[in-house]
Amino acid sequence: MLNNKKILIIRLSAIGDTIHTLPMVNALKKKYPECKIGWVVESKAKMFVENNPLIDKCFVIDKKRKNFFRVIKRIRKENYDIALDPQQLLKSGIILELSGAKRKITLSGGRELSWVFANEIVKAKTKLFDINYHVVKRNLELCEYLGCDVDEIFFPTPEISEDDKEITKSLLPHGEKPVVAFAPATTWRNKHLPLDFWLEVVNYLKDKANIIFTGSIKDTNLINNIIENADNKDLKNLAGETNLIELKELFSHCKLIITPDSGSAHIAWAAQTPYVITLFTATSAKRTGPFDEANEENTKYFSIQSKAVCSPCMKKKCHNKSENEICTGNFDIEKIKKIIDKILN
Repeated sequence: MLNNKKILIIRLSAIGDTIHTLPMVNALKKKYPECKIGWVVESKAKMFVENNPLIDKCFVIDKKRKNFFRVIKRIRKENYDIALDPQQLLKSGIILELSGAKRKITLSGGRELSWVFANEIVKAKTKLFDINYHVVKRNLELCEYLGCDVDEIFFPTPEISEDDKEITKSLLPHGEKPVVAFAPATTWRNKHLPLDFWLEVVNYLKDKANIIFTGSIKDTNLINNIIENADNKDLKNLAGETNLIELKELFSHCKLIITPDSGSAHIAWAAQTPYVITLFTATSAKRTGPFDEANEENTKYFSIQSKAVCSPCMKKKCHNKSENEICTGNFDIEKIKKIIDKILN
């Protein structure tokens, strides 16, 4: 039994990947409610780990790794019984090795020789980048190995105060029309959709919804370019107005979120309330789309894969010789419009 044991999860970076790992915490706590869970995370994604009701200790490594050895020292003081590495990279493997945990567990098929730091290797059911196997399922294989029930998928996230909820809600436009949020930015160049695509969808919604745009401050130019060229001038730019937990709260009051495969897409999914249309170019909808999208009874999450023959390539840089990534402009706009009508009508 693992009750009263200490378990460390090592999942460092990327907002979406952090959210995809959260069901591990739920599975562990449901099976072993008295266990103590720690999580090693980088500063970029710490928002979903710090103050999380199911996570007992959060160890934040700063972007430049200046506090790396101080954090390792804190981890070792906790005397973890088990350390789990779902990230499977050299940097997570090194932390696995230095954690001091008695059992160091990872899955087979990791990158950068990450498995050499483990003393228990769980044979993975598929390859690491199997485009037809969801990453949430892969992460949960570690919990299944520890005897957990992995059928229930839940994303525990920190709550915000009632006052902050009201402040966040006040950012939304008023009126009877439903609120549709666009989150067009992403960190991969070949996930960015062309301006013409956004304009066609935004203009289609002109009389159907109140429209907001979300993102970080650095996304302002991208969003302003869409707003300035749109026929509809009643558009609200909320880029930089919320942190990530507040963004989840904001999304919970929206009818629909439209976004490429990005951290915003996964936050919208974790919010559970809104409909979500996620647009996939280089990445796979079956691997990182809404987990229950394959459920025939589900009508909330719509993952649209680019029609380009090379999609998904799973690469950050396009290897085609064309000047632009061909996958980004290969979406069936009419199909997307029909989904929008289905949601809003």
